[in-house]
Amino acid sequence: METLTEKSASAKKSSDPNPSTQKRRNRIWDSMKQQKYLYLMSLPFVAWVFVFNYLPLWGWTMAFQNYKPARSFGDQEWVGFKHFVELFSDDRFYLVLRNTLAMSLMGLVVGFIVPIFFAILLNEMRGMFFKRAVQTVSYLPHFVSWVVVAGIITKMLSTDGGIINDILVNLNIIDQPIQFMAKGNLFWYIVTASDMWKETGWNAIIYLAAITGIDQELYEASRVDGANRWRQMWHITLPGIRTTISVLFIMSIGHLISIGFEKQFLLQNSLVLDYSEVLDLYALNYGLNMGRFSYGTAIGIFNSVVSIILLFTANGLFKKFTKESIM
Repeated sequence: METLTEKSASAKKSSDPNPSTQKRRNRIWDSMKQQKYLYLMSLPFVAWVFVFNYLPLWGWTMAFQNYKPARSFGDQEWVGFKHFVELFSDDRFYLVLRNTLAMSLMGLVVGFIVPIFFAILLNEMRGMFFKRAVQTVSYLPHFVSWVVVAGIITKMLSTDGGIINDILVNLNIIDQPIQFMAKGNLFWYIVTASDMWKETGWNAIIYLAAITGIDQELYEASRVDGANRWRQMWHITLPGIRTTISVLFIMSIGHLISIGFEKQFLLQNSLVLDYSEVLDLYALNYGLNMGRFSYGTAIGIFNSVVSIILLFTANGLFKKFTKESIM
């Protein structure tokens, strides 16, 4: 017959957690104690993300109300999905969505492929001084405001002294100057080319950093085997930065319809509105500027939800077929 001491010991043993779970918890706790200063240093950034990225999500409730700024939250009129129904019933919304997707896809293709090849070609340069000069000149436009860039682009494409028209006329390619900024079918290409010129050098920096991490012995071995520089780029450099390319491509797809509105707003005019207006401009013009705060919030929710769906879809496909993912 069990004694009282044996019973209490047996009960205590049965109440103890799984040893492996307890060891894991101890390791986590020990790691946190060892890196306590790193966690303390990260607290301001965590607070910043919470305040500016998650706390504003409370404002999404406006999309389900007829929001009136003068009323308190409890006095607002709740209307359910009325603003979403109105949004999807508006023909203008689908025109704007077309413009957004068209410019986003063009920007994704050009703005993603060009920096990769630019970084690879820049890495192949042997003159260090010339290489650094080209790299510096290429990323300087990133720091130029879109206000200045829009002015430069408009002047270059002008019919009155614009350098593009002057070159085309002098080469007898055209007889009369073309009003590029007045042609809606050219607006998407103008925006894409402007964005490529402004951001290619800056976007190439991360690929250059990834290339420097490739083992140089691979290049030496390939040269011994007789591989030329094009073969080295194709079989060593590109595979060596594949993970970086995959991660950045997934993130780019997640931001596919969140392209902002600065360049479109600054380059547009009344003649190309049907080609220049994107979702953010649509929310600004038909939401905030007209005092329809709930409608503007509904547009923002649509934008965010589609971006999340695209991100998870792209991540899932890449994880399945290439074994690369960001989560």
